[in-house]
Amino acid sequence: MIEAAKIWNEPNNKSHWDLLIDPAWAMFANLALAAGKAIRSAHPTLPRVLGGISPIDPSFMRNMQARGVIDHVDAVAVHGFPLDWNLWQIGEWPAKIEEIKAVISLPVWVTEVGVSSFGAEEVQAWGLSRTAELLIGRAPRIHWYSLYDLPSTWEATTRHKEAEGSSYYRHFHMGLLREDGTPKAAAELFGQYAPDMGLCQWFHFEDHRLDDAVRWMRRFGVRHLRTGLSWADSFRPNALDWFDRQMDALAEFDVTVTFCFTPEHRGLEPHHTSPPLDVNEFADFCAQMVERYCTKTGVASSLTTPPLREPTCVP
Repeated sequence: MIEAAKIWNEPNNKSHWDLLIDPAWAMFANLALAAGKAIRSAHPTLPRVLGGISPIDPSFMRNMQARGVIDHVDAVAVHGFPLDWNLWQIGEWPAKIEEIKAVISLPVWVTEVGVSSFGAEEVQAWGLSRTAELLIGRAPRIHWYSLYDLPSTWEATTRHKEAEGSSYYRHFHMGLLREDGTPKAAAELFGQYAPDMGLCQWFHFEDHRLDDAVRWMRRFGVRHLRTGLSWADSFRPNALDWFDRQMDALAEFDVTVTFCFTPEHRGLEPHHTSPPLDVNEFADFCAQMVERYCTKTGVASSLTTPPLREPTCVP
């Protein structure tokens, strides 16, 4: 079941949007407007969420409001990692949400929040409990990032790379489960907070962890999941077969699907962070995925008060 469509990921972070090409986000605004309209046309009630921002910046939201984007989404989202990357303390979470609420009159979702076990598993476990204490009841959706550690042979999706120093390697230790699938200390606690706290887990193309992830989410009692369908991956051979398999495996959960990543051959620059040559191509991809995985039944419930069970969207 798809409960929401998310337009891009961290558009104000250079790891996900090329700020040298589009420093004022005019191109991103055009992309978001086109996608918001296309999703609404494809499904009249499916909630649209603006890609989670990182850093949490009210001025970015004011920019999007001035460019008309906020009129074509139903919620906005924020991402925060105060124990790993942000220059603020974990206790500031309520204030950070209020900063966005002060400028945008839409629900504010927390679609990525997490703590790495880079320093110690005990730090991650404490951070999970403290995050739950601070956010449950304050945001209609909370997605813990993530279920799995990033495999050490993969590359983190960041343009900073090793220039971050030790911060880069924290990307590989964000999971409740280690790379080999064994649970960390935080995993023993997570079930206490599900389903009030969902998960964010990105599945790479033909990801070997998909079926095991479903078993773990059932064990934890997870209801809400955030994942992605990559526009760039849609050009791979057998892409729809993989998308179908992924969405079928996740059908029992309420899934927020993030649409993002520019195909290299369709960007102003050959990189997944590049603004596309034609924003309507991205919008068409969003609409096609919504039409493929959603049925136009039911009326979406209020975004401010869980549960959000409609519309029914299945493979």
